[in-house]
Amino acid sequence: MNTHRTRIKICGLTREADLDAAVRAGADAVGFVLYEQSPRYVTAERAGALARRLPAFVTPVLLFVNASTEHIQRGVDAVPQALLQFHGDETPAYCEAAGRPYLRAARIPTGPAGAGFDLLKYASDHSAAQAILLDAHVEGYGGGGQSFDWTAFPWSHPLLNASSRLVLSGGLTPANVTDGISRVRPWAVDVSSGVEAAKGIKDPDKMLAFVAAVRAADAQPRQT
Repeated sequence: MNTHRTRIKICGLTREADLDAAVRAGADAVGFVLYEQSPRYVTAERAGALARRLPAFVTPVLLFVNASTEHIQRGVDAVPQALLQFHGDETPAYCEAAGRPYLRAARIPTGPAGAGFDLLKYASDHSAAQAILLDAHVEGYGGGGQSFDWTAFPWSHPLLNASSRLVLSGGLTPANVTDGISRVRPWAVDVSSGVEAAKGIKDPDKMLAFVAAVRAADAQPRQT
């Protein structure tokens, strides 16, 4: 019997109504994009205002892309309880220098090229990260609605330790997340464009459907 509950992060929130709907749907974490070139960008102050609406045990996550230390500090000052997510070209040393728990995004090429990405080395290099977030390599650093090849990597390898250290992202939707979880068996999943009505505008019904699909995947027997 499968007893693992896959955690759910809904990213790219910009509005109070969407934040409240994500919490009602059952999100364990919500993401705020502090990257100015993203259509889902919010300022540190706006992220702080939204984060203050969160109930206990729902984690705010601040997403940065090649940000300055000053920009990161503004985000941390505004959302002091936040987990950080580094989504650009940051080195392990740079991520660790922030002095905060963090996720490190691995931007995996789509299609056959994905198998050439050395995910084992990447996970080893970023061993200090709380989790490795697996995303598809798209222009604009995420939120592109594309998936990488979920069969390209040995998910049971000790360096990956999928069920306790990996967050599956990249092109997830209510229609495909059950399959993604059954193949990877990650600790958590992360969705943005797959539950949107428009960029930065979430759809409450899609968020509910996404959470229901994750729970359906959790109810399936694990392959041995």
